Amino acid sequence: MTHTYTITGMTCNGCKASVEKALQSINGVTEVSVNLEESHAKVSMSNHISTETLKQALPDKYTLTEKATKNVFSSASEEQIEEKSELKQLFPLFLIFGYILVASFLMNIKPFNVESFMLDFMGLFYIVFSFFKLLDLKGFPESFKMYDPLAKALPAYGWVYPFIELALGFLFLMRLQIPLALILTLVILGITTIGVTKTLLDKKSIQCACLGTALKLPMTKATFIENSIMIIMAVFMLFKIYN
Repeated sequence: MTHTYTITGMTCNGCKASVEKALQSINGVTEVSVNLEESHAKVSMSNHISTETLKQALPDKYTLTEKATKNVFSSASEEQIEEKSELKQLFPLFLIFGYILVASFLMNIKPFNVESFMLDFMGLFYIVFSFFKLLDLKGFPESFKMYDPLAKALPAYGWVYPFIELALGFLFLMRLQIPLALILTLVILGITTIGVTKTLLDKKSIQCACLGTALKLPMTKATFIENSIMIIMAVFMLFKIYN
């Protein structure tokens, strides 16, 4: 019998080889075929092996889930369960986003100033997100280049990207070189958003590196929305500065 699984966390051929070796070591597995681009693995087995057993055989950086076979008889309840599962995975992202939103609001509540609120939001956004990326500076570039066009073409960019975010956060919070910080925001997040959009359109299942590799998040529309909010704020602030 052969089953297909979705595996997130693979970023290179070394990861592919590691996953294949780990799965092949399981008693009862007869053949393993991993597709790095699609983040899928086909596992042939002589007897039934639970998904949990396969998960335990993999290193912690990889997440394995059985790829559901959709057919005309699939019920609405199954789709709802899948949607709930995705929302559960994204809960850390929504929670962090909420904290940043509330903190930015409280910092500007008396008196409330929209421009100042946006600058503080962008500053905190960069500081917090760079923190998670710096937790695993070695693993982040590999995950990042899976969907960011510039990081894929220039690997060194993935290594310096967390520091760019950290510097931008500092500029926004300290109100230093705001026009430059806004333009850089449009450039770097614009490039990333292009990559995210392509990944979503290709329906590839890969790990989002927005919170580094410390939290395993799937690449979803939430990532696109998150970048779009920052881009819209940057455009608005540039408009206010130059008009």
